[in-house]
Formats: sequence, structure tokens, C-alpha cells
Amino acid sequence: QVQLVESGGGLVQPGGSLRLSCAFSGSIFRFYDMGWYRQAPGKQRELVAGISSGGNTDYADSVKGRFTISRDNGKNTLYLQMNTLKPEDTAVYYCNAALPSSSGGANYWGQGTQVTVSS
Repeated sequence: QVQLVESGGGLVQPGGSLRLSCAFSGSIFRFYDMGWYRQAPGKQRELVAGISSGGNTDYADSVKGRFTISRDNGKNTLYLQMNTLKPEDTAVYYCNAALPSSSGGANYWGQGTQVTVSS
């Protein structure tokens, strides 16, 4: 069973930086497409950034140029470097792991880590 454990959240001032990590276990990490999602109070969960098993990346328009997603297949870990943080980035951030439908379509979520951007 795949397990995802996020870490690195916290309170940061506007303009600051945080680095989120997601530790993956229970399967073969490099086979999975990975993503970071976030959910603010009263809002739907949204995709922040994704990285495919092949290393292709995609970002929400609201974070382009500020956030960078990366993965270390040797350490089974997904990262999200967040720079120039804004109050509107405040949310619970979730790690997601997914296999394509051709490989079974499994989908897993972490428990989330809180990011609060406030002065």
C-alpha cells in the first residue's frame, strides 16, 4: 500500500519561502506521476503543480515563476519549492501519487501539511 507523508509546512511572512517534501513508500516511486494540490478554507482542492514519471512538469498559472516541483527517484521523495509566497497561497497542501489508467489507475493522497502566509 502506497503511503505519502508530507512535511515542511508552517507559518511564513509574505515574500518568504518554504520547501515542502513528500516521502513515498510502498511501491515503485519512479512509475508514478506526482502532484501537489492545495485546499483553502471554503474552496475546492486545486492542482498546484505536477511532475510526470518522465519528469515533465506543469503548474497552475497562479504559481508559475514562484513554485518549482521536483522529484528525487533515488530518495523516493517529491518536493515543492515555494518562493515569493503570498497570503493567497495559504492552504493545506496535499501530495498525490497516480498511475496512468493503462497501469491500473491507482491514486493516493497524503494527509496534508498546512501552509500559512501571514504577517
